[in-house]
Amino acid sequence: MELITNKIIIISFFLLIITMIETLAYSTRISGTRVKLIATALSLFSTLVIVSRFSTMIQQPLTAKLIAEAPSENKLAFLEGQYRILIGVTSVGVLLGILLFPTFIAIFSRAIIQLSNERGSIFALCRKNCTLNGIKKVIGCFRFPALSYLKGITLQTIPKRLFVINVVISAVFTIGVLSSIYATLLVPDSYAGAALTSSGIINGIATILLTLFIDPKASVLADRVTKQPSKYVYLKSYSLTMISSKFVGTLLAQALFIPAAYYVAWFAKWI
Repeated sequence: MELITNKIIIISFFLLIITMIETLAYSTRISGTRVKLIATALSLFSTLVIVSRFSTMIQQPLTAKLIAEAPSENKLAFLEGQYRILIGVTSVGVLLGILLFPTFIAIFSRAIIQLSNERGSIFALCRKNCTLNGIKKVIGCFRFPALSYLKGITLQTIPKRLFVINVVISAVFTIGVLSSIYATLLVPDSYAGAALTSSGIINGIATILLTLFIDPKASVLADRVTKQPSKYVYLKSYSLTMISSKFVGTLLAQALFIPAAYYVAWFAKWI
């Protein structure tokens, strides 16, 4: 039986959407700072996160169903191969997000201004841009990544501790669901439900870390840059740190996938 099936392709499509949106969402604060509409930018950021979470809700049941369709012979090895493909797709999604980062800074800058003019109506914003003229303007925002974006960024402006923290958080988010599903095969059937629902606890811890250590710093930094444009390089450094550490985190996830699955299996028996 081949590792890459139609279901793997469908799941990969959703993963690409999820990871691209999550990566591109980091550009909303830069866009909001450029047009001096931070609160509106955060509203757009929240909308993107909701879309990402909805895609996750669709992707998770499909991923779990791969267990039922796996061959009985060498089932663990087969599923490990499929899940590692999905982790690799996550890395590709982050890379695509990085390549589109300059483009979406321009798109979001335009969208934030329009969202403010439409008094916060997402539907009015979508309706206004879902026309031939609107689509042409969006296409006109396309930008190739350029080395000039890195101007002024040095090791001193890059928050190193934030980089490390986000690597860990990104790795946990990448494998949280996959390791929990895989762990259901490592425990007796009576513990399978506990192992499967453990993904909520794992991702919950990562969300808490994200809320405590990353989001507040990003918001404060954006406010400071709005008041002092000379510090704009620090916001660029923050964005570079977040997207690059997210990519490194997806690579680290390959190494943590199996150990995390055994940890979830142990936790399901212990709890």
